[in-house]
Amino acid sequence: MKRFDQINVIPMIDVMLVLLAIVLTSTSFIVQDKLNIDLPETQQTSTYKPADDITLRIAINADNQLFLNDQTTTFSTLNLTLQKANPDDAIEIRVDQKAEFGHFTKLIDQLKKHHLTNLNILTRKQNG
Repeated sequence: MKRFDQINVIPMIDVMLVLLAIVLTSTSFIVQDKLNIDLPETQQTSTYKPADDITLRIAINADNQLFLNDQTTTFSTLNLTLQKANPDDAIEIRVDQKAEFGHFTKLIDQLKKHHLTNLNILTRKQNG
């Protein structure tokens, strides 16, 4: 029987690269909402693909907490950020369906105050 002086690891590396490629391609399609926001359902909605140029992502969760780019914030801090925002910038808004409507209207009021109108208010399509 032939004695092995060294182990050929090239086939093992090939298998590991294929597994790595599978993991990387499948995880890129998993969308996770870190804030656990349950968007309201609508019938008349269109498919939304986030643009690369969105600089502000504003969210209100079910506990009426305000988030700016996935970080907890307050309306006064948000107001300072909105003062510096460019009116042409796209703004993404996600509001949990259990959030109080008053928080949403307060947010829209601040956006109007700074003449920010390029808004994407996210909902999910109603089944059926």
